[in-house]
Amino acid sequence: MNLLDTIMNSQGSPVGQIARQFGLDERTVGNVMQQFLPALTNGVKKNVQQDGGLDSLLGALNRGGHERYLDDSASITQPGAVQDGNNILGHLFGDKQVSRELAARTSQQTGVDSSILKQMLPMVAGLAMGALNKQTHAMGMTGGGMTGGGLTGGAQSSSSLGPLMGLLDADGDGSVVDDLMGLAGRFLR
Repeated sequence: MNLLDTIMNSQGSPVGQIARQFGLDERTVGNVMQQFLPALTNGVKKNVQQDGGLDSLLGALNRGGHERYLDDSASITQPGAVQDGNNILGHLFGDKQVSRELAARTSQQTGVDSSILKQMLPMVAGLAMGALNKQTHAMGMTGGGMTGGGLTGGAQSSSSLGPLMGLLDADGDGSVVDDLMGLAGRFLR
């Protein structure tokens, strides 16, 4: 199950909550998420591929409690959740300009005003981290690395990254490098 499916199928119905918050229908919010999630997962990929990145991500997932946004729909639109999402975006993208460009591009593709999308993006970032947290726990991954052995410091081996990278591989070809290059190409246009 991919991140979008995890979000859309969550029992807390955060998509409906976001739709109500912005006066949109759930289908439109789903379409927006389809545009946002590849950029967010590419940001995660970039961070995970850095030295110590996987352990850092898993630690953040375990400490962040982001799954609450999937389980309690009212929480995703609260100021604390928005701040949490902005922190996630800052970590993933490093620059607010990337978020602005993503909102502008998504606006062109969905017809939703970019000012709404800029407000929605932090919420989707929180949901994405919640979905990623649920999926990593389902795969037996914890903040210390893989269950039953952990990751020893330093760079992660590709085999230890396998389950997580499978979640993040946008085109399913087993390589995240081409997905990162595709993202970079879209931002440089």
